[in-house]
Amino acid sequence: MKHKTLIINTASIACISFFITACGGGNGGSSTKEVKHFLDAVKLGGDTTDMDFSNSGHAFSTPSKNLSANDLDKHLSGDVAFEQAFITAPNVSFPNNDGAGPVFNDNNCNACHQRDGRANLPLLSTLQKDDSSAYYKLGNAGLFLRISIESEAINSAPKSEANCWGAPVAVPNFSDQLFHRSVAGFIRNGAGIGQADVWMKYQTHNITYPDGKTVQLSKPIFVIDNPYDAPDNPNTYNAEGHGSSRLFQSDVRIGPRIGLPVFGLGLIGAIKDDDILALADPTDSDGDGISGKPNWVCDKEKYDKCKKKGNCESNPPISLGKYGWKANTPTVAHQGLGALQGDMGVTNPLFPKESIAGTDLMAQYKEANPAYAAYKETKEGKIEANMKFSKDVVFYTETLHVPGRRNIDNPSVRKGGELFESLGCVKCHTPSYVTGKETSFSTGGKHIKSVENQVIYPFSDMLLHDMGPGLADGRKDFDANGNEWKTRQLWGIGLTKRVNPGAGFLHDGRARTLEEAILWHGGESEGIKNNFMQLNEENRQDVINFLNSL
Repeated sequence: MKHKTLIINTASIACISFFITACGGGNGGSSTKEVKHFLDAVKLGGDTTDMDFSNSGHAFSTPSKNLSANDLDKHLSGDVAFEQAFITAPNVSFPNNDGAGPVFNDNNCNACHQRDGRANLPLLSTLQKDDSSAYYKLGNAGLFLRISIESEAINSAPKSEANCWGAPVAVPNFSDQLFHRSVAGFIRNGAGIGQADVWMKYQTHNITYPDGKTVQLSKPIFVIDNPYDAPDNPNTYNAEGHGSSRLFQSDVRIGPRIGLPVFGLGLIGAIKDDDILALADPTDSDGDGISGKPNWVCDKEKYDKCKKKGNCESNPPISLGKYGWKANTPTVAHQGLGALQGDMGVTNPLFPKESIAGTDLMAQYKEANPAYAAYKETKEGKIEANMKFSKDVVFYTETLHVPGRRNIDNPSVRKGGELFESLGCVKCHTPSYVTGKETSFSTGGKHIKSVENQVIYPFSDMLLHDMGPGLADGRKDFDANGNEWKTRQLWGIGLTKRVNPGAGFLHDGRARTLEEAILWHGGESEGIKNNFMQLNEENRQDVINFLNSL
């Protein structure tokens, strides 16, 4: 059953405190810590928060305040790795930088996580939004398309090693992600041409509050064209498409994803599973309209271990998903090193195979590039990012601080916090946890002391919720259906635009403001959104001001 929300009045806010008890189970044992009401919380990341850097353009890029000297050195080494741009392999002059591709979406982590925050879409003002033919061709962008195939048989199959315990099924001869860029000269001898071109434009509509104020909402529309298996003119969007391409078959599902913030990830890992599962109510047994559910996903780290022991059938490598837009990855290493291999085409100890391994395209590349084929047979070619690099870059994102709050004594901020609670937003955006123990791939299985036993305020239940048809991508991802998304953490959200002025909110970056993000809420949150719309303009701004204080 879900924990019930404490409803409070204005007079009592300043003096309220309560206790969160983290009970047994999970990976953290039991602990009890006093937790202030979230309106009075300042250090959202507990002792990791460095208040000296919590109001700047680099607020997301600051090391945890409580790192030891040795851990700080490892963090700074990871910082360098995070910003490294990879180049085509093999490269004799810069062997430590090679490994990108042969297909990819970008060649460095920072491209999708600017200053460790959100990415952004092309600016609306650069497009002819009223012209139905005004599509914009994506080049360098902190965004990509997930792709997979679905059928009744695929979706109803029991979880097993054959389907990677419920993972999306890759599009044959492509992957489970569309790579719209490739190494120079690979596909049709063109620069920046990948498996297919991705074109986009914006679709807008207005929504009107009861008091008459109108807000324009914007949604990106994506179209795939010029696939490598049925090419056409790469310089012009072809509205007719090409039915012969595998990408255009009726069983293909597509979902856009924009880069997420990467700070505070170690703290999320340290939240005890039992504390998250205690919030789940998949059948809405209490009748409040909120039906959060966990996403149980394949854990690559566990899989490698059970595969080696030969006991995956009796010991399935399944873990609670905590990361990604649909909570489809269980650890920071799985999320980060999966992106290294997928987004950039850089193999690593956890994901040693190329993203398009086994496809016709991979075979074509090896045949056309004998130097690359020979390189892949060497020790360096089999694993392009070595163990030290991989551990350091994972540790970096695990040990970034969470910025502290600002303006907590401002009357509008405090009023907005009251409304955030009374409207019911905290039913999904659970304010606080006490972290337990955390071990990691990045430390060779040792503890990350800085993230343990911390009172934190991520404002998320880490669960899946049906957000309605307006936000749906129609694509299944383990236990998440096409309408379901993980509740996003809200810590640091008020600094998003300071870190990257063009950053967008929601899974495809469509929301240009926090107000727009609220207005896109539907499904389980439809009633709460409608209650927000019923507020007068001043009170709506109070809620936004509260969010901006986080």
